[in-house]
Amino acid sequence: MTVHDIRAFNRFYTNLIGALDYGKHLHAPYTLTESRVLYELAHSRRTDAADLRLELSLDAGYLSRLLGKFERDGLVERGPSDVDPRRQRITLTARGQQATTLLDERSRAAVGTLVTAIPEEDRHRLTDAMQTVRDILGGARTDREPAHDDGPVLRDPAPGDLGWMVQRHGAIYAAEYGWNTDFEALVARIVADFAQDHDHRSERVWIAELDGRPVGSVMCVADEAPATARLRLLLVDPGARGHGLGDRLVQTVVNFAREVGYRELVLWTNDVLTAARRIYQRAGFTLVAETPHRSYGADLVGQDWRLPLQEGSPR
Repeated sequence: MTVHDIRAFNRFYTNLIGALDYGKHLHAPYTLTESRVLYELAHSRRTDAADLRLELSLDAGYLSRLLGKFERDGLVERGPSDVDPRRQRITLTARGQQATTLLDERSRAAVGTLVTAIPEEDRHRLTDAMQTVRDILGGARTDREPAHDDGPVLRDPAPGDLGWMVQRHGAIYAAEYGWNTDFEALVARIVADFAQDHDHRSERVWIAELDGRPVGSVMCVADEAPATARLRLLLVDPGARGHGLGDRLVQTVVNFAREVGYRELVLWTNDVLTAARRIYQRAGFTLVAETPHRSYGADLVGQDWRLPLQEGSPR
């Protein structure tokens, strides 16, 4: 496989589905990017402008102009976020919902027309080939790239999700590393402290949801050090690994911490968690200290990692 082969396939496929002239293809007055934003607003539980920019990898100025156009057309309404008044919450109006429904119906009809022309015996080959492309390229995707339409969605925790975080941490770390219930107890204390008392403006938990069920989590809380945030409880369920979700969760914390004004982001982990450590390294964290300890029924080496977020932050 060469760069030429991939580019040739991209040209073939975009011409086939009409991606370069998306509005004309679906007889709608919206570009592909505009339609993607409308789709995200209709289907994602996170509709802050900052989250849209992260999910879709859009320039902040471009997204602001696009949302302004939608607002003038009566498709969206903008207001202060429930989480942080400094952030914008974007919601579809009734007219926006109608536009999104129409786009979805026309998109389904267009794909249906395409599939109808394919012999039955070839449809399974096509489905398998498309899944193979997603499996291979999905693992190479970075957090800055948008997730595909049926990929994990990052959202705020719903009732029961914090308990899920405790249960899954305990079960996964026992199965994969042999850790005892001391670790589950630690996670329970961290989650309980967050649930009981946290600053909605500067501390958050994200749950990754796939097909209606949680498959990952991460937390950003204030550290004892001034202007410092701490990343905690990064978890990706084994069935959701290999698609860049861990990178995506960590990058979400980094972006949030930077946006709300923290100067530094820190975390503590153990040397045996090699996959997590690679994620932290890719996000720009630097290992600053190591300390042997015995915890959770195992001999471990604890590690402190840090990431400066603002210019002039200590390294």
